[in-house]
Amino acid sequence: MDPTLHTDKKPSWIKVRLPNKPEFWDTKGLINDLNLVTVCEEAQCPNRWECWGQGTATFMIAGENCTRACGFCAVKTARPEALEADEPARVAEATRRMKLRHVVITAVARDDLKDGGAEHFQKTIEAVRSLNPGIVIEVLVPDFNDRDWALQLVMDARPHIFNHNLETVERLTPLVRSRAKYHRSLAVLKKAKAMVDGKVATKSGIMLGLGERREEILTAMDDLLAHDVTVLTLGQYLRPTQRHLPVVDYIHPDTFAEYKQIALDKGFRHVASGPLVRSSYHAADFRPELDIMDDIEKDVAAHGLELSPEDLSIPGAKPELVTASLRSES
Repeated sequence: MDPTLHTDKKPSWIKVRLPNKPEFWDTKGLINDLNLVTVCEEAQCPNRWECWGQGTATFMIAGENCTRACGFCAVKTARPEALEADEPARVAEATRRMKLRHVVITAVARDDLKDGGAEHFQKTIEAVRSLNPGIVIEVLVPDFNDRDWALQLVMDARPHIFNHNLETVERLTPLVRSRAKYHRSLAVLKKAKAMVDGKVATKSGIMLGLGERREEILTAMDDLLAHDVTVLTLGQYLRPTQRHLPVVDYIHPDTFAEYKQIALDKGFRHVASGPLVRSSYHAADFRPELDIMDDIEKDVAAHGLELSPEDLSIPGAKPELVTASLRSES
C-alpha cells in the first residue's frame, strides 16, 4: 500500500476526551498494583480514557510481546517472555476489585507456544469465574494457527462470548494481518460455536478506512453470518505510527450508521458501528440470551470447572511460580 495515501488531518468527529474522573486513576492504579497488561494501553485504544473513567478495562494476558507484526497494530512485536503462572489469579482479583459484571480477556499471538496460549486462556477463564460467579466472560482470541485441539481448550472453559476479529476484507488481509488468513479466521469462529453446540455468542470486528470497497464490506458481513457470527463491530482504523499502514479514508459517522442498519437487516443480533468503536468498546451493552447463559452455567457445573478462591495466588507475579512453570513446560 502506497504510504502517500495516508490522510494526515483527522476530521472533527475523531475526538477523545482526556480523563477527568477519579475512577480513571483508580483503574490505572489497580492495574499497576496487580502488574497487569491491558490492550487499552498496548493497542493505544482511543477510548481508554472513557472506559477507565467508567472503571472498566480489557485485560491482555500472555505478555506484552506479540509474535506477529500486523500492519495496523500498535502492540510490540518481539520475542515473548515466559507465561506468568499466577497471571490468571491476578486477572481474577482485578475483576473482583473492580466489581465487573462483564470482563473481556484478550492476548497477543503466541506462535512460540504449541497451543498458542490456549491453556492460559482456559486457566484465566476458570480463575475469573471461580472468584466472580455470575460474571459474563468474553474472550478475544488469536487464531491458534487453526489447531482444533487448542481452540477446544478455550471452549472447554465455556466463555459466554467468543470474539475473533476478521479485521479487514478478504482482499486486504495479506497486507493488513501478519500470517493470518481470512478464511481461517472464519473457520475458527464457526468451529468455536460448534464445539459447544451453539451455546456461545460469537463476535467479530472489522476496521474501515484501509481502502476497502463497499461491496467488500457487505461480502465480509455475509461471510461472517454464514459462519454463525451474531455480533459485529465496525470501527475506524487509526494509524499508530508512521511505520504502520496509512489511513486511506476517514469514514463519516453517517456511513457507519448506514452500515449498522445494513448489518442488522442482514441478520446480526447486535452491531456496534462508529468511528471510535473497538472490539471491546461498551462490550457489556450486549448480553447473551438467558437460555445460552443458563446452558453455559449448567455445563460448567456438570464438568466441575471451578477453582476455590483459596487456590488463587494473589496479587503480584511470583518469580518462583514462573520458574516452576518453566521447569514443567521443559
